[in-house]
Amino acid sequence: MTVETLRHDQTDPTIYRRNVGIALFNAQGEVLIGRRFKDDGPEIILPGKEWQMPQGGIDTGEEPRVAVLRELWEETGVSHADYLGETDWLAYDFPPYHGPKHRLGQFRGQRQKWFALRFTGAEHEIDPLATRNGQPPEFDAWRWERLDRVADLVVPFRREVYLAVAREFARFV
Repeated sequence: MTVETLRHDQTDPTIYRRNVGIALFNAQGEVLIGRRFKDDGPEIILPGKEWQMPQGGIDTGEEPRVAVLRELWEETGVSHADYLGETDWLAYDFPPYHGPKHRLGQFRGQRQKWFALRFTGAEHEIDPLATRNGQPPEFDAWRWERLDRVADLVVPFRREVYLAVAREFARFV
């Protein structure tokens, strides 16, 4: 199965959490990545694989194009970005999780729609450590990175989705 072909169960929102992912491109064609500094239930981090692009859940009744701008702002502080394109739905499974009860523990994984956005603001607005909308920070650092290198920096369970995103959004580099 390729990552672009969803299994029937991956379209079920009770099994796979609906989510948006964000490839925020700067003027040089690099994407913004953040370093996760803590595990979040089934979303673990591994040494050397702490980096990822921003992503987050779609609220009930929320459209993905609205969710992507909300999540971008909540996780990074960025509010100046232009729409470039989006992927079809992609999905990944969480690794086995046997920890304490967690809000993501009810899901097998995430079903994501990825968006390519062009950053139009000033870098001083990027602040992943602030709490916004009551959401705690997920990243303790950020940087710009080449899109084709990001799949090597993420946890293995996200790698195939990141490779698909890199193929799809290579035209924006």
